[in-house]
Order: sequence, then structure tokens, then C-alpha cells
Amino acid sequence: MKLIVRHQTSYSYGAGSSRVAMLLKLMPRRHHGQRVLEWQVTVNDDPVFGFAPNGYGDLEALWIRHRHMTGVNVVATGMVETSDTNGIISGLDEHFNPRIYLRETALTEPSAAIRELAGSVRDGDPLDRLHALSAAVRDAVAYRPGITRPETTAGEALMIGGGVCQDHAQIFISAARSLGVPARYVAGYLATQDGEALHETHAWAEAMVPGLGWVGFDTSNRVCVTDSYVRLASGLDADDAAPVRGSAMAAGTIGIDADVRIAQASDDEREQQLQKQQQQQWTLPARARE
Repeated sequence: MKLIVRHQTSYSYGAGSSRVAMLLKLMPRRHHGQRVLEWQVTVNDDPVFGFAPNGYGDLEALWIRHRHMTGVNVVATGMVETSDTNGIISGLDEHFNPRIYLRETALTEPSAAIRELAGSVRDGDPLDRLHALSAAVRDAVAYRPGITRPETTAGEALMIGGGVCQDHAQIFISAARSLGVPARYVAGYLATQDGEALHETHAWAEAMVPGLGWVGFDTSNRVCVTDSYVRLASGLDADDAAPVRGSAMAAGTIGIDADVRIAQASDDEREQQLQKQQQQQWTLPARARE
């Protein structure tokens, strides 16, 4: 499936800002279920270059400006080809011990209730138990927007009994780690069947399954990831994997507005992409001779 994505995040500074710094994790990378055909990131219409792998292998870039600004507009756009791999995420070319994803954070520290929830899942092989754990988390936490905050911990969300995809993912991660299973938070995009525009990125979890590797669990939707998902960045928790993190020297009110649009590419759009690829094939040898 070919998916077109447009992700815009706008910041407004009521009294202006003299310095803005942003860490951007907005460049998806290739794996066996995902191929990036075209992608660009801009800040205030200027392209951002210099994306490089971080400690997790995800691509990130730092954008800094020292001048007066009343706002910053970050836009990531592109086309990604995806395929359904039954939830298995392979081919990321990672060179670290997965056990680093057993580390607890302030957002994922397991409460007594999370440990109890994890301990209730006993039957089946490792994959079956993780499926059962994901279902148990979703049964315990209803999807209810507006009752949790970005700083809400996994334990707090479970106690509230409601939340959004961030909360579902972090509770699952916390519970899996309490069982000795490496698990990580993933931020990305989900193409809905109705093509509805979203207001933010989607979130899910990946857990390390013996014999299979990383498997993606979207607890909110009770499924493993499919070709409707675009993987963007990962980390120990939501804060660690945030696609955009910034700081500003500003007085007054700071406003943030986000908008995500993702849809399957039409035949015309796929043809335009093919033509671009053919043009690149013709022009690359000429550039190489220069």
C-alpha cells in the first residue's frame, strides 16, 4: 500500500521568542514492511537536512534559530510504501542489546496494579501471552480522550481506567517489562478506513518475542500493526519517542496546534511518484560526472 502523509505542527509565541530549538524525529526509516519513496521536513518553509541515526537507530535532526520569531511551523510530508508483515518488525539494522528496553522511566514505572495485571496473564507461549496482555490492558482502560495528559503515567492511567493510545501503549510496555520482556514505545501514523484527518500522531508498542523479534501491538485498536501503519520513531516512553520536542525563550502564551493527514495514494499520485523515480535514474549519472 502506498500512503501519503502530511504532518503539521504549529507553535505560536504570544510575545515572540528570541531563541527556538527543536529536536525533530520526523524522518521514517526503512524496514521490511516499510519503504520511504519520498519525504521532506520543513520548518517555516525551509527544508531541514542533516538527519542522522540516534542511539535507537531512528533518524533525527536539531533545528535552532537565534532570532525574534512569533511562530514556528513544522511540516513533514511524503509517500511511504507499506506491506503487511503480520506485525513483525524486521530489517531495522539495529546494533544494540534489546534489553535496554527493560529500563523503567517515570512514565512507565510499573505500579502494583500494573504488576498484578501482568501477572494475570499466564497461559500460552510468549506471543500468546503478549496478545492476552494487550487485550487485558484494553479491557481495563477505555478509550476516553481528554481525561489524561502527556505527563500522565502508566500507573495513573490504569487507575483512572481511561485514556488514549499513549496511555494504552505505556501500560502495555510497563506490564511487559515487569515480566522481563523488552518493550518500546512507537510513534507514527495510522491510516483510518474513513480517511478522517487526525490531530496527532498515533502510538503503539513493540515487544521482543523469542524467535520472531520485534512485534508491534496496537492496544488501542486490539490489533498487531498492519500495512495501514507508518513507523516514525521509537523510545522508552512517549516523551522519549516524541516526533517533535522543543524549547523556546519566550514570554507570554505559547500555543500548539497539530494536524495529521494520511491517505492511500491515488493512481495519479503513484504515477507521479514513478515518473520522479525515473527522472532521478536518468539524472544521477550526469550528476556523478560533474
